[in-house]
Order: sequence, then structure tokens, then C-alpha cells
Amino acid sequence: MSESSSSRRLAELDKATVLHPVTSIREQQRSGPFVVRSGSGATVVDTDGHRYLDAAAGLWCVNVGYGREELARAAADEMRRLGYFHTFGASSNEPQIRLAERVLRLLHEQAGATQLARVFFGCSGSDANDTQIKLVRYYNNLRGLPRKKKIVSRRGAYHGLTVASGSLTAIPIYHRAFDLPIDGVLYTSTPHAYRGAAPGEDEEAYAARLAAELEALIAREGADTIAAFIAEPIMGTGGVLVPPRGYFERIQPILRRHDILFIVDEVICGFGRLGSWFGTGCYGLRPDLVTLAKGLTSAYFPMSAVVVSEAVWRVLEAGSEELGVFAHGFTYSGHPVGGAVGLANLDLIESEGLVENAARMGALLRAGLAERLADHPYVGEIRGRGLMLGVEFVADRATREPFPAAVAFHRAVMAQARQDGLLVRALPFGDVVSFSPPLCVNEGEVERIAAIFAKAVDAAAAGVAR
Repeated sequence: MSESSSSRRLAELDKATVLHPVTSIREQQRSGPFVVRSGSGATVVDTDGHRYLDAAAGLWCVNVGYGREELARAAADEMRRLGYFHTFGASSNEPQIRLAERVLRLLHEQAGATQLARVFFGCSGSDANDTQIKLVRYYNNLRGLPRKKKIVSRRGAYHGLTVASGSLTAIPIYHRAFDLPIDGVLYTSTPHAYRGAAPGEDEEAYAARLAAELEALIAREGADTIAAFIAEPIMGTGGVLVPPRGYFERIQPILRRHDILFIVDEVICGFGRLGSWFGTGCYGLRPDLVTLAKGLTSAYFPMSAVVVSEAVWRVLEAGSEELGVFAHGFTYSGHPVGGAVGLANLDLIESEGLVENAARMGALLRAGLAERLADHPYVGEIRGRGLMLGVEFVADRATREPFPAAVAFHRAVMAQARQDGLLVRALPFGDVVSFSPPLCVNEGEVERIAAIFAKAVDAAAAGVAR
């Protein structure tokens, strides 16, 4: 069978058998899947042999790049040695233990988060944020505060897609027809200065207004009912939204004053994406709980982590006298293969200087995009930090009027870029395309990303004009 025949056969088989996540079923049945066969560095190859520069790193996650033999060897070696054993009932394995110690050390040394004390492993960012919801309930029940259970999220936030974590996510498309959100989740405003700041209002004044809104929400609901506030350092799927100046400096004292736990969702930002190890360090955050995934293993193995502060840990530990078993966990929690892959992945990030490379290449990519698109009539803002960037499109630069939803300009740009060999993501909350290439991306690849993308914007703009 020829390569093209094999590719067509795979596409038809996919259409006949697979229910895809976050996919238009109609489009998949009409046009078929995009089947990727292999990858190396920042490039992937489809089953027809076409090559694409992946400026999305999969789903923000292939931090060390594709085709890393070091990670394959780490997985294979651990599969031969043990393969699997559960971690219930105080069972453990060496890779889990060493990865927990490594993660804590990085958070202490690279983010100044010395209050963090224990690690719980899961399989995905979604189940990690489910764990966070259960932990804050457990924590307040142990403290004798059964009413203190609500969690505050932010409109445009993305924290996963299970029933519970999907409720923390505050993007309408993910709630439709699923009877979400569940009770007990509250939403405050998106910290998006480009869209949310009033005319003449600077970022610090805007941040003060957002903080006042949070204070008002707490007063309205009652601080005795609110358990936690969850936030990404930079909001990813919501539009690559960088917090306005002074935002977290104003938010954190409010949380401390009202005895509200601060959950920092580092699923995207963590492990070098921002040109520093963690968003927690970038923004001087003092989390009680941290969510990690994606870059923990560069997605070579499905693994997540919930990191617990010493203060929360002390309550859990004391409560075990009364409640006995901490009755939460997953079959694959602390999987030894995931632990081995995570350790090898962190070795690569450190030995190859990928955090520093993300800072350098991110600055070059942002400059390359600005050089080509800063004055484009349909480009409203180019923003981000490190290798987490976004371009927001507008129908009118002067008024910042968005395109009508039916135009889907950002999706037209994404489609054109893919035709030209570049993978980027059109985001579901606003007319924004995001960039998050592997942290190993080089200068020549960054130049190509900017050039191909600018060409795609011009082609989509010509389509709108027609």
C-alpha cells in the first residue's frame, strides 16, 4: 500500500472509530483528521510526509521538543525495571520520591516558594485541579469550617475539563450542554487591560479596580463561605493575558486577610515557558497550593502534580488522627515511568539551558512579530512573556472593535498558517492566536515562525477584504 493510500485509510478509520476531544464532530466527519506521524525538535511530520513547524508545542506542553531519545530511554528503562506499582497505602517507588524532591527544590530555589512542602501526583492538569477542589474542602472540613467551600475563578480562565475543573474553567464553549458549572464556583473579571481598562485608566488603576471587585464579591458572598481563589500567572487559553501591573500585589493581601487559599495553576507557565522556571517566581506569588502538569514531563508521559504548602499539610496531617486514611488518589498516581520521564525531562531543561533559551527566543519572536505586524490594520495587540505569546485581532484598531464571531478571523489565520507549514492555535476566548513553541526552538525557526505567520495574516486579511 502506498503512503498516500495508507494515509487515506487511516483518516477513514479515524472518522469511523474516534470521538475526538475539543473537536467539531461535523468538521472531523467532513474533512477527516490531521494525523501526525513523527517529530523532531520543533518540527512534526504528518502521514503524507508534510513537515510543520509546531509553534504550539502540541498543547503548550512539548517543552524539550519532539523525538528526545533521552526520554524514550528513561521510560524504557523504568518499564523494564518495574513498569508499574500503585502508591496507595504508603507504597512508593524511587522515581516518584526523587521527582517530588526535585520539584520542591526547584520551587524553593527558582521561585522562592519555600512554604511548599509536599507533592501529590496525578495524570493531567484537569485531575490535578479536581484534586485542588477536594483538598480545599477537606482542609476546611478538618478546620471545622464546613461553610467555607466556594472557589473563585476568573472569566476566561482555563483549568481543565472534568466536571469539577471544567467548572473552574470560565469559557462558555466548555460549559454548553454539559450542565456546567457546578455549584460553589464564583467568577470575577478577566484581568485583560487591552479590553477591560477604561479610557485613560492605567494598568495600576485597573488592577486596583479588579481588586476592589474581588473584595466586593467576598463581602457579598461572605468570607466564611469562600475557600480558595485560583489563577494562572499568565492566562493561557483565555487569550495569553498578562496580568496588569500591580494585580497580584493587590490580590494576594485580600486573600490572606480573608483566610482564602491561593491556588496557582502553573500547568502552562511552569517549567520554563515564561523564560523563568515558574510564573510563581515571575510575579512574586505566595501560593498555598500549586498545580503542575504539561512541562513536568514535556507531555512524554501523562503526569500532573499538586504541590501543598506546609500550612495546609499540617492540617491534613493532624486530621489523619480523626479521619484516618486520606481517601483520594488515582490508579496511576506517582507512576514510576512518569517519575523517570519527569526526572530525565528536568535534566534536559537544566543541562541545555532551555529556560534561558525561552527568554531569548521569546524576545526575538515577539520582536519579529512586532516588526511585521505592529502596524497591521487588523492586529490589536501583541503580548506575552518568554515563549508564551499571543496576537489579538480586531476589525478596527482605533475602536478595538472585534470581528463578528461569524468571521472567525483568527481561525482563518490558523488555517492559512497550517497550509504554509506552521502550526499555531486559535484560542476559544477572543480573537487571539497563541504561540508556545518548544523551548528548544532556535533563532532560524523563530524567524520562520514570524515570517510565515505574517504571510498568513495578510492572506486572511485579503479574504476579509474580498
